[in-house]
Amino acid sequence: MDTGAQPPLISVRGITRSFAAGAETITVLRDIDLDIRAGELVAIMGASGSGKSTLMNILGCLDRPSSGSYHFGGRDVGALEPDEYAGLRREHFGFIFQRYQLLGDLDAVGNVEVPAIYAGAGREPRRARARELLGRLGLADRLDHRPSELSGGQQQRVSVARALMNGGEVILADEPTGALDTKSSAELIALLLELHRQGHTIIIVTHDPKVAAHAHRTIEISDGRIVADSGSPPDNGGRAARAATPRRAGAAFSAATRLREALSMALIAMMAHRMRSFLTMLGIIIGIASVVLVVALGSGSQEKVLENISSLGTNTITVRAGSGFGARNAGRIETLVPSDAAALALQDYAAGVSPAVSASATVRHGATSASAQISGVSGEYFALHSYVTVAGSIFDAADIATLSQVAVIDEDTRDAFFERGADPTGEVLHLGQVPVRVIGVVRAGGASFGPSSLNVWMPYTTVMSRVSGQRHLSSIGVQIADGHDMAQAQQQISALMLSRHGVQDFFLQNSDTIRETLTSTTRTMTVLVAAIAVISLIVGGIGVMNIMLVSVTERTREIGVRIAVGARRSDITAQFLIEAVLVCLIGGVLGVALAIGGGMLAGSLTDVMRLSFSTLSIVAAFLSSTAIGVMFGFLPARAAAQLDPVVALSRD
Repeated sequence: MDTGAQPPLISVRGITRSFAAGAETITVLRDIDLDIRAGELVAIMGASGSGKSTLMNILGCLDRPSSGSYHFGGRDVGALEPDEYAGLRREHFGFIFQRYQLLGDLDAVGNVEVPAIYAGAGREPRRARARELLGRLGLADRLDHRPSELSGGQQQRVSVARALMNGGEVILADEPTGALDTKSSAELIALLLELHRQGHTIIIVTHDPKVAAHAHRTIEISDGRIVADSGSPPDNGGRAARAATPRRAGAAFSAATRLREALSMALIAMMAHRMRSFLTMLGIIIGIASVVLVVALGSGSQEKVLENISSLGTNTITVRAGSGFGARNAGRIETLVPSDAAALALQDYAAGVSPAVSASATVRHGATSASAQISGVSGEYFALHSYVTVAGSIFDAADIATLSQVAVIDEDTRDAFFERGADPTGEVLHLGQVPVRVIGVVRAGGASFGPSSLNVWMPYTTVMSRVSGQRHLSSIGVQIADGHDMAQAQQQISALMLSRHGVQDFFLQNSDTIRETLTSTTRTMTVLVAAIAVISLIVGGIGVMNIMLVSVTERTREIGVRIAVGARRSDITAQFLIEAVLVCLIGGVLGVALAIGGGMLAGSLTDVMRLSFSTLSIVAAFLSSTAIGVMFGFLPARAAAQLDPVVALSRD
């Protein structure tokens, strides 16, 4: 048959397509030779299973032949890379599918403009063209309707508009009237004939002779072979008048446009499946909240420990009787005496020395009585342990020497025995049978260890002679003068006490050592619990990966449609990777908000636990959530990008 001198637009030679079915191989196409010139209207006919749809998929670059050659416009299609294959579909082909294959999350305009998105067209030009195409097809009043809101004929018209979006040099229609009623079928056939008159090359795959009768050329396939090729192309000189397309942007701008649109499509997909997205985020929310809370709890605990240590005094070494804390015989060793304190006070490294004795008694004032801790100290004790005088004054050396029955109380004791706002100085408290006059009220500069109690301080000489009756001291606090090394001072104190007592019946408590020990312990516990929180974060990331893999399976048909209209592998990867990152980022925001909200709530309910949030931990949480999104989202994104478009489109 003489088809003119112009070379064919499509040329296939010896095309064979086989599929593995278990241990067998099924051959669907056998040695197909076919030429189609620009501007032809061709119908490919055959019974179901004859191979006509497989041939259309190969011609439309949705599938590759098992053997043979395919040339389009003189280019060897078999030698193209995957992205070049996508470019061929995007720039030259438009598909009209029997089941429409529209994206349910997008409206009519959104579905039509998808091919132009992957071509890198600007937002306004492509949306204008999409509206124009839909208007020409009689859908001007359905632009914002989703596929579920359109009839079958209207959905097919949307798919025609999509096929024309990038020009539609070659339009492939697979059983285009199979799902339409008689009226809609007639309208679609009339539309295809109009497109052919405009210069488009039309290839219709059908089993209906009435549809094939409109073609100028009919190719019949049976058992994978061409058995008839009848008719002739119209006399148009072999040239197709390709329709105008939206102006393409530059390469860099095109990449930025596609990335922005991938972000937009990811957001649309997430909003369309809110519950699934939230459940995907849940593991990240819990993990991020756990990490931020643990770090905040560790920081707050360290701050509280340092405050507690500060309440013991700065640069302080305390001498205590016994061999150490918890020793069984500590209560029976009574070797510390006031003269030891006097000897220590004479040393050049001692900026202040305070002997201390302890007792407890029932304190009464009027009709109020309560148990209180009675501490016998010197006047230097309050500066030594960072107490601040808030009312009255503290006792002095004269009070120590004369065994004065005076007392200093803290704010809790004041509030327990006196009306709020009252000045207790000059008032008398009864410590058992001993009356004492309140001369001052103090407030701790740091936090105190253990449960809070009522505290009364008196001259240690008064407590020893009038309250406890003991002749020994409980401890001696030594404040080390500035410029002296703590470790050296500790050695000197130990040597002095050993020379006075002759035996090691005492031990030293260094505030710096306590600070370092408790801070180190707190840090270790923080790291341990943070490690557990990180494990929960990793588990959350695995959950994201699993849900995204399920999402890929659920959206296989959508992926097939996007690939069919020209999406590159990088476009599909970007969309699913962005979805994973967005899920993790939003989960990170919610996790941080949950942590801060939970911390504020806990702080309002109790002052025992302190949380200290840092900007660094919050930034690290966001970076962690982003990294998890990238790491655990890559595999599902890659799996989506490598789907075979033919298999994906056939998936329900």
